[in-house]
Amino acid sequence: MPIPEQRDLDKARGVIRDWLAGKLPDARDLTISTLVGPAFTGFSNETLLFDASWHEGGEARSAGYVIRVKPTAHTIFLEADFDSQYKVIKALSEHTDVPLPPVHWFEDDESVLGAPFFVMGKVEGHVPSDNPPYTQTGWLLEEATPAVRARVVDSGLDALTQIHRTDWRALGLDFLDKPQYGAPGIDQQIAYYERSFEWAAQGRPQPIAEAALDWVKANKPTGAQHIALAWGDARINNQMFDDAGNVLAVFDWEMVTLADPMMDLAWWLFLDRHFHEGMPAPDSQGEAYGTGPPGLPRLEGFPTREQMVARYEEMTGWQPHDLEFYEVFAGLRFAVVMMRIAALVVEFELLPSETDMDRNNIVTRLLAAKLGLPAPGPEPLPAV
Repeated sequence: MPIPEQRDLDKARGVIRDWLAGKLPDARDLTISTLVGPAFTGFSNETLLFDASWHEGGEARSAGYVIRVKPTAHTIFLEADFDSQYKVIKALSEHTDVPLPPVHWFEDDESVLGAPFFVMGKVEGHVPSDNPPYTQTGWLLEEATPAVRARVVDSGLDALTQIHRTDWRALGLDFLDKPQYGAPGIDQQIAYYERSFEWAAQGRPQPIAEAALDWVKANKPTGAQHIALAWGDARINNQMFDDAGNVLAVFDWEMVTLADPMMDLAWWLFLDRHFHEGMPAPDSQGEAYGTGPPGLPRLEGFPTREQMVARYEEMTGWQPHDLEFYEVFAGLRFAVVMMRIAALVVEFELLPSETDMDRNNIVTRLLAAKLGLPAPGPEPLPAV
């Protein structure tokens, strides 16, 4: 369920062409292709892709670019932290081996596209889709062999460990700390998502998420924490792979923060459950979304939960801990995101205002099952 188009792309194409000409002063006969969005895009960002061609020094040149525009009217997260995302991506791309697209320019002049934006190089490869889910259609299901699928998950986890092993202090990423929410670590994360919950719920009852928040506050880990650079939205849907299943690039840094890396590992595990256990099987007519009971067979070749945790430990040398807590916390965090997505779905008039999508969705149903609570309502169709 992507964002409805919010701008005149033909007009924006001319604006971007003129802006890019200023960044490539030696370019002659510069042209750019039609602007498009990525396949299966979501709600959190406006993303524009295009190719540029020009002559420089008597030679023909070309390049592909991706523009990420800061969200303004339609926001998923309490704090966009758009500048921080760019700084993190640029630091990682220039000083680490974390697989990232080339990072080119940041533009803070809002008169160009109506909001700040940054530009990266385009990378070609396979991205397991959110919608329709990769467990129901697409390259990973229909073309990849079991061995390639196994490599996708292992390679994706390896990239995650690269992020966690980054020396974030040496890279000057301490600006990610949010002291207004408490000390770095789980106290800060719980306080931030409690505030996000209040903002996203808009006063509507959220019984499953409320129960999860109470549980998280009552069961937070008390042991020592390892504060690391946490990607935030750790899942294979936010990674691009080559034909052999190797990670080419890591995307979507809206949730980047400083936290115990178990927060990312548990998010990875919860999202794996989301796309396997939470999705209803296709119906007899072959529709992408079925209406039967949830739960798809695990894709052949996909490592189990235990194997993924073992892979993470092997790559980091760290003993995973408190994963039960962090998986419930992942469900809570995702439930908050779903509240905002539901609000935007209503705002875009894709669903009526009386929808219960904000509290009855795949995420809250998985979260209810994990907490031993009744399901929040009748089986919903997937929304993400």
